[in-house]
Amino acid sequence: MAEKAKGKKGQPPPTEKAAPKPAAKPAEKPSGKPAGKPTEKPVEKPAEKPAEKPKEKKPEKVKKKEKGAYTRYKVDATGLTRLRPYCERCGSGYFMADHGNRFACGHCGFTRYKRA
Repeated sequence: MAEKAKGKKGQPPPTEKAAPKPAAKPAEKPSGKPAGKPTEKPVEKPAEKPAEKPKEKKPEKVKKKEKGAYTRYKVDATGLTRLRPYCERCGSGYFMADHGNRFACGHCGFTRYKRA
């Protein structure tokens, strides 16, 4: 069963609109110049643009390398030694960051100051 074009019953399907016809040119006024030679308009030069500076490329961002677990331990003849303390709130597995005069946990924000 073939489908019919969408639309109301009894009406023909819509057709494409015809392009509007261009308007007739108005009659030219007679001038003192000979009719056989067309008049030339002076050619307008486009405005000169100022010279554009070449865009400077932004330097690529340097990605930080993730530090492995080996940076948090020291291997001795006796075994492993932790270089930084664990967080007192979060427990083992959460190392505290060393900020010169204090240790800080990046997980919970706990800060323990060093003795001077």
